[in-house]
Parts: sequence; structure tokens; C-alpha cells
Amino acid sequence: MILPLVWRLLPGPTALKVLELLVLLLAVVAALFTWVFPWIAAEVLPPPDSTVALPTPDHRSPLLP
Repeated sequence: MILPLVWRLLPGPTALKVLELLVLLLAVVAALFTWVFPWIAAEVLPPPDSTVALPTPDHRSPLLP
């Protein structure tokens, strides 16, 4: 498991280790949302299909009289 390794490598007493671990976790989440998830959305996922069709001239909206 990676957590015991990280816990042993962090310097300081337990309270400081908890704070350092939270900062590391926030940094990883920020990196994911800043670089990884946008790259996946742009490069890996297919483009979204449009489900909205343009109205045809003979089609009237039910809200119009």
C-alpha cells in the first residue's frame, strides 16, 4: 500500500503528518482537475453527439398560436 510508505517518509509529529498529507492530497486533486481530466476530455473521449435538432420550417412550436 502506498499510504504507509508516504506516512513513514513524511517528517514531523502525527499532527504535522496529517496536515502534510492533506496538502499532498489537495495538490494531487488540483493537478487532476487542472491537467489530467481536461486532457482526457479533449484527447481520449469521443466528441459528444448533438441531440438538439434544428426546427424544420413546417414544424411549429406548441407554445405559438
